[in-house]
Amino acid sequence: MEGSGCPRAGRNELTGNRLPGGRLVQPLVYMQRLELVRNVCREDTLRNLSHTAVSKFVLDRIFVCDKHEILFCQTPKVGNTQWKKVLIVLNGAFPSIEEIPESVVHDHEKNGLPRLSSFSDAEIQKRLKTYFKFFIVRDPFERLISAFKDKFVHNPRFEPWYRHEIAPGIIRKYRRNRTETRGIQFEDFVRYLGDPNHRWLDLQFGDHIIHWVTYVELCAPCEIKYSVIGHHETLEDDAPHILKEAGIDHLVSYPTIPPGITAYNRTKVEHYFLGISKRDIRRLYARFEGDFKLFGYQKPDFLLN
Repeated sequence: MEGSGCPRAGRNELTGNRLPGGRLVQPLVYMQRLELVRNVCREDTLRNLSHTAVSKFVLDRIFVCDKHEILFCQTPKVGNTQWKKVLIVLNGAFPSIEEIPESVVHDHEKNGLPRLSSFSDAEIQKRLKTYFKFFIVRDPFERLISAFKDKFVHNPRFEPWYRHEIAPGIIRKYRRNRTETRGIQFEDFVRYLGDPNHRWLDLQFGDHIIHWVTYVELCAPCEIKYSVIGHHETLEDDAPHILKEAGIDHLVSYPTIPPGITAYNRTKVEHYFLGISKRDIRRLYARFEGDFKLFGYQKPDFLLN
């Protein structure tokens, strides 16, 4: 594979070498991520967990910047708001990231970010074949904790349906102790997500579930050949690399990342899963196993055994 020969002694694996003509060779770590996805996609035993149809649901997640030929698949809870801002500026809707009102970022009528689903089949195929494509992942269990906190604990006022419709629906079906009247607990959420029959509830909840469905279901990584997969845990290195690979690093920069915010926090994960039955955690892992394996996240044996 191009550029996968021995890296120069002492060279940081996150910095690329330039080919004649100034083109950057993908640094080793990014090529290894793509290779891992290709290998896991070939594993027959994981087919159900790694493959999905490129449906309208997937195409709705992919935002388009035609001006710079970029496709970005949105995976909530990994700094997506900032990537959307980058693309909004590139599409010319606002001159700089600082000038984009927060209310506009997720308003798809106003932010100037078309979804891939809004194009004809032929136009979709052309873009999937030729555009620079990327998405970001993070440890799957930590992402679920972040989704739970964001939607059910700190729930912003403008999204009342999480507390008033989705939480009661989960509690009705999954709470073990019927006499308990507390609001939704992480244990209820885990039991819902680990239920092999979760889909009938997902359909009732509609697209609000994007915050906790698998990366496989959101972005179809075995069906779409992505150019770069970024990791939330190494975003300080990955964000500049993505901008450079997409050829836009001279036009826009990723907003400053507060120190320590992207690091994996095992203590937090242990705290959230404390008291949840091994059976429920194993069922949850069984559902997200494809995400763990495709993106090289370690199986959380400290929770499972």
